[in-house]
Amino acid sequence: MFDFGIIADPFFYAVAIPACLITGISKGGFGGAMGLLGVPLIALAVPPAQAAAILLPILCAMDIVGLLTYRRQADWRNLAILLPGAIIGIILCYIVWDYLDDNSIRFILGAMALTFTLKTWLLPVPHTTIKGRSIPKGGIAGVICGFTSFIAHAGGPPVQIYLLPQRLDKTLYVGTTIWLFSLINFIKLPPYYSLGLLSAENLGTSLVLAPLAPLGIWLGVRIHAMVPEKLFYRFAWIMLFVTGLKLTWDALAGWGIL
Repeated sequence: MFDFGIIADPFFYAVAIPACLITGISKGGFGGAMGLLGVPLIALAVPPAQAAAILLPILCAMDIVGLLTYRRQADWRNLAILLPGAIIGIILCYIVWDYLDDNSIRFILGAMALTFTLKTWLLPVPHTTIKGRSIPKGGIAGVICGFTSFIAHAGGPPVQIYLLPQRLDKTLYVGTTIWLFSLINFIKLPPYYSLGLLSAENLGTSLVLAPLAPLGIWLGVRIHAMVPEKLFYRFAWIMLFVTGLKLTWDALAGWGIL
């Protein structure tokens, strides 16, 4: 029987509470695009693997709310294309997990954060023609999504690259991503447990933070109607960039490069 403990460090909650709220707000009102920020922000206070483990049950709670809302709305054919690749990506990351130390994960997270931020700031959004479903492209996107999602719950970008050119109906697009990442997050629970990431302390801390899941989604719905989308994303991307710099710096310092 679990003897639940919790993290007591005040600085942890100073970064974990905003991370959970931003993740919920993004899921509830902005399509989940800023979910990448959660793990890097929490990783400023605890090892990256622990940050991902603490956030996973909270994401599952958010996913349940999302599934209740979009239970009948998804592009099931796209889901059938993406999910098998995502499962392969999860398995691959599980296999190589023991070869990834904390500095390696920090560097991967930091590099991902900086890459996505700079790409958003520097590269114009391409005006593409409408494209159809593709098993090869969807399969590759799924594998990358599963791998990066296992490391940092950051599988959104490859899925967006695959789905956005299809110009799906907005509700159908959101429903498809909610179904995909809900399934991915629940699939990740057994391997996370097998790796010892779902320890009593981590689960206890997740339980303390769990009320932020519905609160974040509710705030997302409200803020979506009150705050300009550009303002929210400007703030979130700046936070992601600064966090990416810090994680990259810490990784390079840990390797003795700096």
